[in-house]
Amino acid sequence: MKFVMVPGGWQGGWVFDPVAAELRRGGHQVEAVTLAGLEPDGPPDVDRPPNLDTHIDQVAEIVGGGDGTPVTLCGHSYAGMVITGVADRLGDRIDQLVYIDAYVPDDGDSCWSLTSDRFRELFMAGARTDGRWVAVPDGLDPRARPHPLASLVQSIRLTGTPGPAPRRAFISGGPWQGSPFTTLTERLRDDAGWRFLEIPVGHNIARRDPHRLAVALGSLSTNSP
Repeated sequence: MKFVMVPGGWQGGWVFDPVAAELRRGGHQVEAVTLAGLEPDGPPDVDRPPNLDTHIDQVAEIVGGGDGTPVTLCGHSYAGMVITGVADRLGDRIDQLVYIDAYVPDDGDSCWSLTSDRFRELFMAGARTDGRWVAVPDGLDPRARPHPLASLVQSIRLTGTPGPAPRRAFISGGPWQGSPFTTLTERLRDDAGWRFLEIPVGHNIARRDPHRLAVALGSLSTNSP
């Protein structure tokens, strides 16, 4: 199985390193993406931050440029927006979508519209300096970088491209303070169209329990909802 893994806000592909290492030991291919503007050496142009379309284009190029093997496309948190946009364009190249405590948007939604008041306040406070980049919240890895505000407020445009829909799974981090996923989690838990798993360690599952996340992803690679 080939996995393409997209991190959430402020983080780079490095956040999946332990998960990817375990999946590779199990014989899987893994590509962990660092989204544009979040490179370890800093954003290439601080005055022109990337938006959601930029990130969808970037991941779509990776998926579309592969060898044709269907991929399991995984997104954590904000990256649920990204993988949804990629699947809308390239559904025939994707075996399944895995939302790791992530936003699951419909057409016209944005991270801003779907998130909780706690995160809206965090976005605004973090972007107070220049109105473009949201500062890294306390407690994240030193490699984390300011996140482009434009990507968080832009609405997604979904066309509903005809064709078979990828299988879908949601991996919940369980309840945590300020979670914007509480209602979504309860809805998907009993939805026959989704595979639902829970690793109750909080939002940053890849950092807090990479082993259980790798096991969960490996199980999804061989099981249908």
